[in-house]
Amino acid sequence: MSRLVLDDISCMRGGRILFERRKLALGPGEAALVTGANGAGKSSLLRIAAGLLAPTSGQVVREGGIALAAEAAALDEDQGLFAALAFWARLDGGDEARLAAALATVGLAPLAMVPVRFLSTGQRRRATLARVIAAAAPIWLLDEPASGLDTASIQTLAAVMAAHRASGGIVLAASHQPLGLADAQELAL
Repeated sequence: MSRLVLDDISCMRGGRILFERRKLALGPGEAALVTGANGAGKSSLLRIAAGLLAPTSGQVVREGGIALAAEAAALDEDQGLFAALAFWARLDGGDEARLAAALATVGLAPLAMVPVRFLSTGQRRRATLARVIAAAAPIWLLDEPASGLDTASIQTLAAVMAAHRASGGIVLAASHQPLGLADAQELAL
């Protein structure tokens, strides 16, 4: 059983307190949406949840694997999309069959052999989502996942998150725009 708990976490960056004493507890099938102005600490909170940044105070409890979709896709620009994502699938514990299915889910299967450098912003964002899906991690951390996506892709994102939650997954997303996360807790920064 997976869970993610942020217990009284605070974050200071560059000598400035971004947020203090924030609490959140998510179990299977649950979601939370982190909101706030630019620079409020949404991305920092996700990095803390992922274990990439230590909180200034408080504690994070993670039970289950984590897949993080950050702003940068971190894909080899010279490789074809499938090959670039396959590198991460191997590291994330996924496999090529799951990756192929993930690419189909986000509508990128026809671009599997196209070098990453030729992908549009929205296609790169969908590639990042495919990486998260292919990782098979129960906890998804999504930083501005709808940024650069068209309406149809945002609907796909909402459907993918709903399916993940229906299978017992957890979603923690930071966004300025609605994501279609029904009944998600809100954590305002």
